[in-house]
Amino acid sequence: MTTLPTNISERSDRSATSDSTAASTSPVLSVQPLGMPWETIDPFLFCVHHDDAYPKGNGAHGPDAALLAGRNIGSDFSRKDGWSMYHGQQVPGFPAHPHRGFETVTIVRQGRIDHADSLGAGARFGGGDVQWLTAGKGIVHAEMFPLLHTDRPNPLELFQIWLNLPSDSKMVEPHFTMFWSEDIPRHTFTDDAGRSTEVVVIAGALPAPVHAAGSSTRPPARPLTPPPDSWASRLHSDLAMWTLRLEPGAQWTLPAAVGEGTRRKLYFFAGNRLALAGEPLTVGHSVEVRAGADVVLTNGDAPAELLMLQGRPIGEPVAQYGPFVMNTEQELRQAFEDYRRTEFGGWPWPDPAPVHGNVGDRFARHADGRTERPASRD
Repeated sequence: MTTLPTNISERSDRSATSDSTAASTSPVLSVQPLGMPWETIDPFLFCVHHDDAYPKGNGAHGPDAALLAGRNIGSDFSRKDGWSMYHGQQVPGFPAHPHRGFETVTIVRQGRIDHADSLGAGARFGGGDVQWLTAGKGIVHAEMFPLLHTDRPNPLELFQIWLNLPSDSKMVEPHFTMFWSEDIPRHTFTDDAGRSTEVVVIAGALPAPVHAAGSSTRPPARPLTPPPDSWASRLHSDLAMWTLRLEPGAQWTLPAAVGEGTRRKLYFFAGNRLALAGEPLTVGHSVEVRAGADVVLTNGDAPAELLMLQGRPIGEPVAQYGPFVMNTEQELRQAFEDYRRTEFGGWPWPDPAPVHGNVGDRFARHADGRTERPASRD
C-alpha cells in the first residue's frame, strides 16, 4: 500500500518518570498514542490499521457514485462516512505501485482484498487470511478492496505491516505466501474465573509462560512457515506477530520471548482499558514492554484487542523513500533508476486496479501457475 511511512519521534518513557526501583522492575518501557501510521521498532518499518465501513456495492465493485461526492478521488484518506477510497478511482484500494527491499504482511480480519502483481500472480483473500509478500529486488502490485455485496454493507478491516529485509536479502526474487485462515494457529486460554483470551499466531511460536494466568486446553500448534528469504525465517530473529482478544475481566500472561536482544511492542486498538503488570493502559495506545519478561494482562470491562509485533532488530542502516527501503542512498537511487528502466517486469493486467470477478471465493494463483483454493465460505 502506498501510504508513505513517517517516523514518529516523540516518546513517553514511563520508566523515566518512575523512581529507580520501579524503572528497574517494571516490564513497561514506553507508551505512545496510536498515530497514523503506528510507530514501529526494528525490524518493522510500518504498521497501519484500516477499518472501513464500506457501504453496499454498486454492482461494479465500488460504492454508489453519489457517495464519492466531496472526496479527493485518487488520494482519499478522509474517512468520510467511516471509510476511504485511498488511491482507488472507482474501487477502493491501492492500484499498481512498486516495492523493493522489504516485505508486506497483510492480515485481513474482515472483507476481501484482490491482489495482482507484475509477475502475473493474483489472489482474492480475506476473513482471517494473511498474505506475506517478499518484494525483494522489485515487484509492482495492486491491492484493491472490491465491494462484492450489493444488498448489504461491505466492512473491511486489515493490518498491513512492513517488515524490513536484511542487506543480504534485499535483492532476492519476489515471492508471496498465503496463510489461509483455516491453517493459522489459534489458541484459547481460560483464566481461573472462566474468562477467555484468544491468541492468533501469524508468526512465531507461542511459548508457555513461566507463571501462567490462564491455561490452554491443548498444546500450542506449530506456527506456519514464513517465506524463505524473510528475516522471520532466521531462527535467531525471534520474530512474532500475534493478535490478542481478551474477554471483559480476562487475565492472561504474555509469555517472555526467548531470544536475546528481542524487542516487543503491543498495540491496544480496541476496547476500553487494561493493566499490564498492574500499570493502567487506555485504548488507543501502544506500549513497548521488556521482551524477556512475562507480562500479566488484566482486561477491563469491555472486550480488548491488541496486535503484538516482536523481533530481534536487524540493526542495519535504513535508507527509505516511499515504496523503496534500502541500506544506502546510492541503493535508493539505483532502485528508482531500475524501476524507470524495467518497471520491475511491467504490468500484465488490463488496468492498474484489477478486480477478480463477482464471486467471493478465495484463491491464490502464483506466478508459476500453481493455484490454491481453500474451502469456499462467505
